[in-house]
Formats: sequence, structure tokens, C-alpha cells
Amino acid sequence: MRTTLDIDDALLTKAKTLAAKEHTSLTAVIEQGLAMRLRTPSKAKTVRRKALPVHAGKGGLHPSIKDSRSQRALLDAADDVT
Repeated sequence: MRTTLDIDDALLTKAKTLAAKEHTSLTAVIEQGLAMRLRTPSKAKTVRRKALPVHAGKGGLHPSIKDSRSQRALLDAADDVT
């Protein structure tokens, strides 16, 4: 099948050099690379994410903070800390 690809110039030059060195065609080099990429599972799919630690301690905001959603209340409480 014929198709048109937009390939980075530097990458294409390296592929052509490899093809000439191995006495094969550019098409064969591209097919081999594509087959290799499709045969190898993507590492992104195999990476398992670790669970984040959760703090189970007691406590909370200082009693002087009346509204925890208010930036002004939080800044005022931070100014009062000695």
C-alpha cells in the first residue's frame, strides 16, 4: 500500500543512511521500525501507580479560623501565629 508520511528531516536522513549501510530500502527500514514498535508493549500501559499515603492523624484548623474557605481568614490566622 502506498501512503504519504510527514517525517522529521533529521530522522529521515538517519533512516536513509541506515538503509544504505544495510543495503536495503527505506521502506524496509520503516516497516521494521514500525513492526518493532507494535510488537513491544508500551511502557506507559504497564506502569502501575503507587497509592498516595493518606494522613490519618487527628487535628484540624486552629479554632480561631472561622471560615476555612476564606483566604482572608487563613491569612489573618497565619499573621497571628507566633
